[in-house]
Amino acid sequence: MKLKELCSFLDSAIPLSYQEEYDNSGLQIGIPGREVNSALLTLDITEDILDEAITNNCDVIVSHHPLIFAPIKKISEGSMTERIVAKAIKNDISIYSAHTNLDSVPDGVSRKMAEKIGLVNVRVLAPLKKRLLKLVVFIPENYLDKVKEAVFEAGAGMTGNYDRCSFGTPGTGSFRPGEDANPFVGKKGEIHFEREVKFETILYTELKEKVVDALLKAHPYEEPAYDIYMLENSNTEAGPGCTGDLKEKMDKKDFLDFIATVFSANGLRYSKYAGSKISKVALCGGSGAYLLREAIASGADAFVTADIKYHTFFDAENRILLADIGHFESEKFSVEILYNLIIKKFPTFALRFSEINTNPINYL
Repeated sequence: MKLKELCSFLDSAIPLSYQEEYDNSGLQIGIPGREVNSALLTLDITEDILDEAITNNCDVIVSHHPLIFAPIKKISEGSMTERIVAKAIKNDISIYSAHTNLDSVPDGVSRKMAEKIGLVNVRVLAPLKKRLLKLVVFIPENYLDKVKEAVFEAGAGMTGNYDRCSFGTPGTGSFRPGEDANPFVGKKGEIHFEREVKFETILYTELKEKVVDALLKAHPYEEPAYDIYMLENSNTEAGPGCTGDLKEKMDKKDFLDFIATVFSANGLRYSKYAGSKISKVALCGGSGAYLLREAIASGADAFVTADIKYHTFFDAENRILLADIGHFESEKFSVEILYNLIIKKFPTFALRFSEINTNPINYL
């Protein structure tokens, strides 16, 4: 298949609009029109990972952590990133990354952590905001079904587990075509009244251009009247971190031993905790300490994440057990998410898990 087919699917399944402003998810290196037959899945992209892809004839590397964060001003041997970019291009290896957007999708990194430790009643810890748009368009009654179908096919109308969601209000529209107009109905210079339906639906921000393009192609008017505005609604199905309940309560020591085993966390760091049992757990893959306040507010007894700074352990104040299992350890199962997404959509596309441990941190 074409690289653009894979990228288009991943861009929609792991929406780019879910990523944080500092992030650089999506296609990093590659020509969209070239053929690709196999992909290597990895957490990080290193020179060893690139060599592994070359050795195993993988056309694409799909990673969680992006190779390119900051703009690159030159391509030489000055840094690991520059060397990888040059070598990937030379060997026709494409690179695609899904980073903070993979953290926020409903079945993302934190949900995978919850699955690994068997949590139930799992919910998003910090629902995304300002990722939804409202589309309002006025459509002639006889063309309502055609325009609705077009915007729905473009991805609008999704609400949680429901699709094709909308609301219609009948009314009368009025307009007067100018001398240079080419009106679908009405006459130039004369005010015209038309029975129309005010059609309303929602869409994710990353679908705006696609939905508007579909709307304009399907709408019969020369200049359709439509509005798009940002919604303040939280997307309760998506966002970083999650909470859930253990099937059985655990002592602090048993809980720490348990997560250390599940995530192979050497050198696990944790805070003091005044509680006697762990029942509700908050999780966030990667550097999730910024969600400590949300974890406490959720009523969680423990918050498992990574990259916790010294003073943040004081902020726990015995209200919650704060556990740092390591960045690599918390996100290493992200490749399973990528595998499941891709193989379900493209069952004959060859996928390979990297056999290289890219964790740059070593422990005594």
